[in-house]
Amino acid sequence: MLIVRLLFTALLSMLLLSGGSLARGQDYWTYRDYLKAFPEQRQLTDAFAARVRQPALPWHSSRTPPVRIAMLTPDAQISDYWSRNRLSLSRRLQEIGLPYSLKSYSFQPATTLRQQEALLAKALNSQPDYLIFTVNALRHRVLVEKIIARGHPKLILMNITTPLKSWAKRQPFFYVGFDHREGTRLLTETIARMTGARANYLMLYGTQGYVSQARGDEFIRLTANQPGFALRQAFYTDVERNKARQAVQQALTTAPDINLVYACTTDIALGAAESLRAQGKKDKVLLNGWGGGSAELDALARGDLDLTVMRMNDDNGVAMAEAIRLDQEGKAHRLPQVYSGDFAVIDRHTPADELERLKAHAFRYSR
Repeated sequence: MLIVRLLFTALLSMLLLSGGSLARGQDYWTYRDYLKAFPEQRQLTDAFAARVRQPALPWHSSRTPPVRIAMLTPDAQISDYWSRNRLSLSRRLQEIGLPYSLKSYSFQPATTLRQQEALLAKALNSQPDYLIFTVNALRHRVLVEKIIARGHPKLILMNITTPLKSWAKRQPFFYVGFDHREGTRLLTETIARMTGARANYLMLYGTQGYVSQARGDEFIRLTANQPGFALRQAFYTDVERNKARQAVQQALTTAPDINLVYACTTDIALGAAESLRAQGKKDKVLLNGWGGGSAELDALARGDLDLTVMRMNDDNGVAMAEAIRLDQEGKAHRLPQVYSGDFAVIDRHTPADELERLKAHAFRYSR
């Protein structure tokens, strides 16, 4: 039954790739286009990025009531991106010395909108000063627009670096994350070098929405003008490891010439790795990760992954803490609308000392 569903989602994916999926993305600026459209943001962005990379400056205000923060994240998955950012946010605020309280609400990437609405209502009932949420699908926009219309709490959209044009001047307080397109561009360049720009590939999406577009569709777009790349099949996996495993098994059965599996998330990559190992194809098919968290680094060390684009993970939590700090100091005018953290591409041959240096920075608060 599951295989039938996977075949259906593969066909659906092909239909989306013919125009519908990318067309939906035209409502937002890409990160690069946003900085071009609003050049005054470049100076703010550069100054804020330097602030994020530096140690915290101590808090000198006499403020006594703690800042109240609510955080809704799809962290019920293997990737430790979300949990690490919760830790880095908390520990940066502690290092600053800014009093705060943080309530977290977790859900799975494929959780229904109704369930997310219930969590959101619960979070709003706690009367937070700042709400950290994410936008992955068009359906989330309704929830976000309601919060923006209320004017309170101040909304931080995490894991999105592409401001929506339709929100015009009624934007959230802050967009923060690691630009998915920039990470995909770096990953694509490395894959092209490793494969000689020739690969028959399987695309493994997560859920239908923004992240799959920005990571999956963007890879397809970047390789479309390279005749050596051929998309053989595509599946939506709902970011479920078992579905990714079965998708790879099915794809290699029907298209045995596949020699690259492009995975859009950590859970997908690990499920794909299990399938390749079980089929004896581990050394014949190139497999990427996306994000470079602990699970992916372990998989690289085992030889289950060939490469990944590694986020300097804790930049995200630090950026949220510094945004809140600036706002509490009455200096929100020094905050850029969007912040995107740094990346590094690593593979199985990355020198150990270089990898340790990257880990020391990426996980400097969440170790």
